[in-house]
Amino acid sequence: MKTPNNRSFQKRLSLTFILLIISITAFAQIPKGYKGTPFKDSEYTKGAQNIPGRLELAYYDLGGEGVAYHDTDPVNQGSGKLNLAPDHKRPGVPLYFVHFRANEGVDISYTKDFADFNHPNKVDPKINQLYIGWQEDGEWTNYTVDVKAPGRYKIVTIYGNQDNKSSLWLNNKGR
Repeated sequence: MKTPNNRSFQKRLSLTFILLIISITAFAQIPKGYKGTPFKDSEYTKGAQNIPGRLELAYYDLGGEGVAYHDTDPVNQGSGKLNLAPDHKRPGVPLYFVHFRANEGVDISYTKDFADFNHPNKVDPKINQLYIGWQEDGEWTNYTVDVKAPGRYKIVTIYGNQDNKSSLWLNNKGR
């Protein structure tokens, strides 16, 4: 397969996925006055994601900028920009993945076989896996989850773009 020769593709090639495992104690609590609601659309109809279980980060809450998320710019760099480029289209990919939440500021894309799997990874996500990328300092997303059983849980996540000194912050006290 011919690979595109452009700067955004080269940046994507530099992604290095790292496995991060964190243990937390989970319990259910929604902050007083929170206006966000669990993500739900015509394809994903479950609403709040379950703990224990797999949380899909692209399914952050509905509610918009300042409630469900904060992004430093209003453009979705994945679904609203990168995925529209001819060299980032792959035949047969459902439009749901290509344009996922394209009108929101959170930068979401999906894994592509020609861009995300030709470098060493600790864990290879599946093809067409939605992900949040292009994060900047101060950006965040909120998730309403359904904790089926309070307890200690292990969080396993992959993140990339070399060692950018990123951190994962969890607020389980609703503040």
